Amino acid sequence: MQALINLGIVIATTAFMEFVAWWSHKYVMHGWGWDWHRDHHEPHDNVLEKNDLYAIVGSAISISLFIIGAWVWEPATWMGIGVMIYGAIYTLIHDGLVHQRYFRWVPKSGYAKRIVQAHKLHHATIGKEGGVSFGFVIAEDPVKLKQELKRQREAGIAVVRESAGAY
Repeated sequence: MQALINLGIVIATTAFMEFVAWWSHKYVMHGWGWDWHRDHHEPHDNVLEKNDLYAIVGSAISISLFIIGAWVWEPATWMGIGVMIYGAIYTLIHDGLVHQRYFRWVPKSGYAKRIVQAHKLHHATIGKEGGVSFGFVIAEDPVKLKQELKRQREAGIAVVRESAGAY
């Protein structure tokens, strides 16, 4: 029974991390943490980005949970595993699939295409203001995202790149 509880903690934590990622992307990375995130939204030829420091923060959270689990509260170990799994999923989907930092594959249909389209639409704005699709694993319908970008542009909330319609 304990194994099922531990598995449940891992699954729940991994799922909850999508909300944490969405919130931190929208309110930290596009807020007071923009200095680290800015280069991710600008063209560059560097292998690493200042934005990659956020991966170190995520790793530190996971490691901290492992330490708490070993010394203080055992369920934190399973939470640390959930954070680690989400980090691996994020790395494969965001850095690998969407930004093609590790491999080259352009999906032609399905969920993978939707993820790529949603994140490309996230990058359609110039600067930290406005924007859509702050999550990394759950992607909204690109048609709705385009409508929201149009609304933001017309309301003066966001500056949208001209090429955004191509997605």
